[in-house]
Amino acid sequence: MELMSVCRKVVVPLLITAALLAGCRDNQGGVVKDSLTVGMELSYPPFEMTDEKGAPKGVSVDLAYELGKALGKRIVIQNTSFDGLIPALKSGKIDLIISSMTITDERKQSIDFSDPYLSTGLCLLVRKSSPINSIDDLDKTGITVAVKKGTTGHSYASQKIRNARLLVLDKEAAAVLEVVQGKADAFIYDQMSTYQNWKKHRDTTRALLNPFQQEKWGIALRKGDERLKEQINLFLNFFRSQGGFERLGDTYLKEQKEAFKELNYPFYF
Repeated sequence: MELMSVCRKVVVPLLITAALLAGCRDNQGGVVKDSLTVGMELSYPPFEMTDEKGAPKGVSVDLAYELGKALGKRIVIQNTSFDGLIPALKSGKIDLIISSMTITDERKQSIDFSDPYLSTGLCLLVRKSSPINSIDDLDKTGITVAVKKGTTGHSYASQKIRNARLLVLDKEAAAVLEVVQGKADAFIYDQMSTYQNWKKHRDTTRALLNPFQQEKWGIALRKGDERLKEQINLFLNFFRSQGGFERLGDTYLKEQKEAFKELNYPFYF
């Protein structure tokens, strides 16, 4: 019985690896390229960022390298502005997007996604003195709402907010600064970043972390790359079953995991 257990532990990973590597050849048996270029905006810690030497670092970076190991491919990280990621993917400049990208019906019209690997939601960072207590308080004359260009917060505000002034900015830090300085009443963004930004600016902001729109992140790829999509989904399932996402959470998000547990919010992976 013990021998059977050991055999299973050895054989199952080997079968997974074999299935993943089976796609490293094209339909005619020729070898395809040995690298994957992964696009991400390296300004979204702790998911996408750089270390003190300027090298890519973070949850998404580690996930990309683990995927590369599973597929037997070298991973090349290409730092790209968030609103430029989908055009870069469609034009072939990059092969994948692993950049905390939400799966949406609008995006799925032009690109494809893996199975979701993380769940989160949109929420609000507001001025500490602001009377705003929920998304329902935003759409009023005299209110200014900051969003980051190209994000689901931007999309939500464009579709739902009619009376408030919409302030569209290129960088997360710029949107946060507008709230901190009292130039904007709220910033629509994801739970994790909102929590982190509130921690940095407790004296001037409040975090309304209860999500008003649930979201899921996925790895984006070009339409028609069905074999690669199958390999990625197989990898994600196996990586999760082996505790890979839990390890990433403990490495980069330990404090946040504990804080969200106290707030009774489900945690991501």
